[in-house]
Amino acid sequence: QIQLVESGGGLVQAGGSLRLSCSASGRTLNMLNMAWFRRTPGKENEFVAAISSAGAFTYEDFAKGRFTISREVTKNTLNLQMSSLKPEDTAVYYCAANSRPNLLSLLAEHYDSWGQGTQVTVSS
Repeated sequence: QIQLVESGGGLVQAGGSLRLSCSASGRTLNMLNMAWFRRTPGKENEFVAAISSAGAFTYEDFAKGRFTISREVTKNTLNLQMSSLKPEDTAVYYCAANSRPNLLSLLAEHYDSWGQGTQVTVSS
């Protein structure tokens, strides 16, 4: 069973940076496809970024140039470095995973393990 625990959220001013982390257990990171999603009252599971087990990655348009997804295999941790944050980035951020063979997916329904979420609040 894959367990995911996010950390690193918080309150930051617009233009600032935050680094989210997702610690995985139950499977090594290079056997998992992983992604970050975010939720707001108006949007359920908005895709942010994903990285496949083989290391390919993709971003939603709003994240390109501002967010960087990466993984630390030795720590079994997925990271999301966020910079130039905007108030509209305010959301609860979730990491998600699946163990399908090398799947790079933007779709929440392709991920069957989810963390508990971490709140990111960007003030203007």
